[in-house]
Amino acid sequence: MLYRRFGLTELEMPVFSCGGMRYHHQWSDLPLSEVPKDNQRNLEATVRRSVELGINHIETARGYGSSERQLGVVLPTFPRDEIIVQTKIAPHADPLVFVEHFNESLERLNLDHVDLLALHGVNTAEHLWHAIRPGGCLEAARRLQRDGKARHIGFSTHAPLPLILDAIKHTGPDDPPGFDYINLHWYWLFQDNWPAVQAAAERDMGVFIISPSDKGGMLYSPPDRMIELCDPLHPLVFNCVFCLNRPEVHTLSLGASCPSDFDLQLTSLPLLKKADELLPPIVERLRKALVDAVGEDLADRFNEGVPSWENAPGYMNIDRMLWLRNIVLAYDLVEFGKMRYNLLGEGGHWWPGLNAAHVDEWDLGKALKHSPYHDHIPDWLREVHEMLGGEQQKRLSQS
Repeated sequence: MLYRRFGLTELEMPVFSCGGMRYHHQWSDLPLSEVPKDNQRNLEATVRRSVELGINHIETARGYGSSERQLGVVLPTFPRDEIIVQTKIAPHADPLVFVEHFNESLERLNLDHVDLLALHGVNTAEHLWHAIRPGGCLEAARRLQRDGKARHIGFSTHAPLPLILDAIKHTGPDDPPGFDYINLHWYWLFQDNWPAVQAAAERDMGVFIISPSDKGGMLYSPPDRMIELCDPLHPLVFNCVFCLNRPEVHTLSLGASCPSDFDLQLTSLPLLKKADELLPPIVERLRKALVDAVGEDLADRFNEGVPSWENAPGYMNIDRMLWLRNIVLAYDLVEFGKMRYNLLGEGGHWWPGLNAAHVDEWDLGKALKHSPYHDHIPDWLREVHEMLGGEQQKRLSQS
């Protein structure tokens, strides 16, 4: 296994982390007695395989249903100084509730401390305020740190880039960094957050990449077009090499559902020494495929002058729908596109805004007047809905 210094935490972090979203039993909390024995055996086997491979960072969250309770059976069986445990707690208007939730998580995990505590889902200005206001949840987390219950404090986010940058730049009393590390989205398919990765690196924060294989295009089950474009690498391996070739990135969440799910990603590690040779031709082919599909101008400027979902007619997330159109036309990422498109309206602050089901009920002229494609976007939204619309999806945590 390859390890990287996780910013100012000084933890030696494996470049893959064992994320806790896919191997647990259920997305609602329940007593261990109600967890099927075969599911618990699979979870324990997955975690043991992870640690055997040197992937000793085990990551979960209070919001991951039965995950913490199930991990609480297996984590205490490892020498405590040989594993890095992270859980995540959503910020709350009342920091006492945040602390109560953390203490419940610690009890479920059957540990006396976690190595990493993230304020989970800092996705809106309100969440950030609950975190950083005087006397808020960040100060409460620092008290937990002083009490020895949490070694390092960070945050996870699906927010727009400006808000992420605000959170990174936040400083506490006497100007220490507000947060020690960040969990965020950045991978080949979605590179918009690169300025946030750079800003975190400048502050010496640890950088954890959320869900690069799933939200990065469902690359564990890629379409033939992606396999062709990424040759000689599997698309999932390409994405791992692409991300880890950046020293600012410290670890990628590997959301294993069973012990064998580690195997393909691990083949990327020996390839890192050849990244400068392997990546450019693949990146060039992917770029050419996008330009051939939609044109160079649209590839680069599809969201220019497009309003945010809060300011769009019908609260439509036009930006993300045009992005989905581009990647479906270029890369045949239809199943991924359907999953993301039909989550609009169901994803809350994690994936906000609505889809184009009611586009014909709205006059988009005024809202799109600053877009160079204002005459075409209504038709493109109808096209996206025809290609991807269908049964509404739910976030994993709602299923």
